[in-house]
Amino acid sequence: MIVTIIRKELSMLFISPLAWILLALIQLILTWVFLVRLDAFLEIQSQLMQIANPPGITEIIISPVFAMAAIILLMVTPLLSMRLLAEERRNHTLTLLISAPVSMTDIVIGKFLGLMVFFLAVIALIVALSISLRLGGALDFGLILSNTLGLFLVTACFSALGLYISSLTAQPVIAAIGTLGVLLGLWMFNLAASETDGWLQYFSLLKHFEQFNQGLIDTLSIAYFILFIVIFLVLTIRRLDGERLHG
Repeated sequence: MIVTIIRKELSMLFISPLAWILLALIQLILTWVFLVRLDAFLEIQSQLMQIANPPGITEIIISPVFAMAAIILLMVTPLLSMRLLAEERRNHTLTLLISAPVSMTDIVIGKFLGLMVFFLAVIALIVALSISLRLGGALDFGLILSNTLGLFLVTACFSALGLYISSLTAQPVIAAIGTLGVLLGLWMFNLAASETDGWLQYFSLLKHFEQFNQGLIDTLSIAYFILFIVIFLVLTIRRLDGERLHG
C-alpha cells in the first residue's frame, strides 16, 4: 500500500508544473555556483601548488555546492510539502483517505517517501555534477559521500516537518508559510550557534549538516536527524489518527 501511495504522490507532484519549475531553478542555481567555484579554483590553482597540503577540487568546488543546496532545499521544501495533506483536506479527499482500510502509518510514510524520491532525484543530479570533475583531477569520494548523506538527512528533516505542518491546516499556502517560518527559525539557531558554542548548536539542522559538509560523518548528528524525522512523522500519524477517531 505504501508503494501505491508513493506512486500517487509522484504522479501528482510531476503533473504540477511547479515541481518541474523548481527542479529547473535548483539545477540552474547550483550549476551557476558550481561554475563560479570552478572559475575561482582555476584562478588560484597555481598558488595552491605551492602549498604543502592544499585543499583539493572537492573541498573548493563541491562542498560549497552541497552547502548551497541545503539552503536552497530549505526554501523549496515548503512549496512542495504544503500540498501533501493540506490540499487533500481542502479538496475534501482527506476524509476518504483516512476512512480507507489503510493504516495512518502507511499514508504518512507513503507521502513522506513520495516527496523524498523527488529530492533524491535532485541530490543525484548534484552528485552527477560533482563526479563530472573527475575528468579534471582527483576527487575525495569520502567527502562527496558524507555531503550526500548529510544533504539527504537534512532534506528528510525538512520534509517531515513540512508534512506535519501540512496536516494542521486546510490551506496549502498557510502550510508553506508555517513550514518556512519554522525552518527559518531553525536557521536562526544555526546563525546563533555560529557565534557561540552553547546549547543552541544542538538544535540547528544546518549546524549538524556542517559536520557532513566538512567530511565528518558524526553519529550524534545522524541520531539527531533520525530523531527529528521520527518525531514529526509520529506527530503527523497521531494527528491523522485523531481525525479518524473523531470522524
